[in-house]
Amino acid sequence: MFRLKELEILGSKAELAALPEGKLLINTINAHSYNTARKDKLFAEALTNGDVLIPDGVSIVKACKWIKAKSQPKERIAGWDLFSFEMAKLENSNFEFGVSNFELSANADEELSNSELSNVEDGLSNVDLKSEESSGDNDNQVEGKSKIDNSKSASVDNSKLKIQNSKLRSPQRTVMFMGSSQKVLDLIVKRAAEVYPHLKVVTYSPPYKPEFSDDDNKAIIDAINAADPDLLWIGMTAPKQEKWTYSHWDELNIHCHVGTIGAVFDFFAGTVERAPMWWQRHGLEWLYRLLKEPKRMWRRYIIGNALFLWNMLKERC
Repeated sequence: MFRLKELEILGSKAELAALPEGKLLINTINAHSYNTARKDKLFAEALTNGDVLIPDGVSIVKACKWIKAKSQPKERIAGWDLFSFEMAKLENSNFEFGVSNFELSANADEELSNSELSNVEDGLSNVDLKSEESSGDNDNQVEGKSKIDNSKSASVDNSKLKIQNSKLRSPQRTVMFMGSSQKVLDLIVKRAAEVYPHLKVVTYSPPYKPEFSDDDNKAIIDAINAADPDLLWIGMTAPKQEKWTYSHWDELNIHCHVGTIGAVFDFFAGTVERAPMWWQRHGLEWLYRLLKEPKRMWRRYIIGNALFLWNMLKERC
C-alpha cells in the first residue's frame, strides 16, 4: 500500500544543492499524484524507488506534519524550483568551465587594471568576453579581451588573459527536453537561448499517444543516449512521465540528473501562465489554476483534494 507516512521526501530547497552528481532520478509528489499512486502500482513504485522525491505541494508539507510522517519537509519545492536550480547550476558550471581555461600572461597585448584583475580572481562575475581567432599552421590560438566594471583593488600589474583555442572549443554543457509537442519545444529552445545562453539545448518530441510501442520506446531511448545530456527533463504529464522513466531507467546510458516536470515545459515555453507570486506564496497556486481552467481542473482539485484529505485521515488513524 502506497503511504505518504513512509516516503522519503526532500526537506527544503537548500537540500537541492547537496544532491550527489551522476545519474539521479528526481520526481515530484503532490496531492493529485498521491491519489493516483494509490490506484496505480507502477506509478507508486516509480515514486517510491526513485532517487529523490520533492514535495510539490503545500498539501504534502502540511499532511506530513499532521500524520507525523517519517519525512518532515519544511517547505514546498515546486517543479519550477527544481528546474530553475538545476538550469542555473548547469549554466554557471558551463561558464566557470570556460573561465577556468583562461591563462594569465604578463606579455599579452591588452592590460587589465588592478580592479579588473580583482574581479577575475573573485570569479569573473561581470565578464564580457570577446575572442578573435588568429591563423597559423601550428599556432591556433585565441586572444580574449575582458572588460570588467568593478571598483575592487588588487596589487597585480600588467597581467593579461590568453585563451587556448582548443580549450575554448570544449563541448558546451547540454540540456535535453524530452516530451511535449514540437511547437512547445521550439519555444523552449528560443527562450533558453536568451535565459541560459551558455547551454546547448537538445529536444525530442515523442508521438502523442496513450502508450508507446516498442519502436517508439527504442527511438526515445536512442535519442537520449545519443544526446548524452548533462541534464535531462522529461515532460509527458504525470503519471506517464514517471512510469516511462522508471521502466526504462536501466536502458538510459547517461550520467546526469533527470527530472520529471511536465507542467514546467509549458511554463518555461510561455504557453501556460503560472500563478502570480502572491498566489504561490500563500499556497494557492492550485486555486489559481482551477479558476483559469475550471473544466479541466475541477475534478483534480475539488474531488481530488477531498479524496486526499480522506486518505490522510486514514493514514493518521
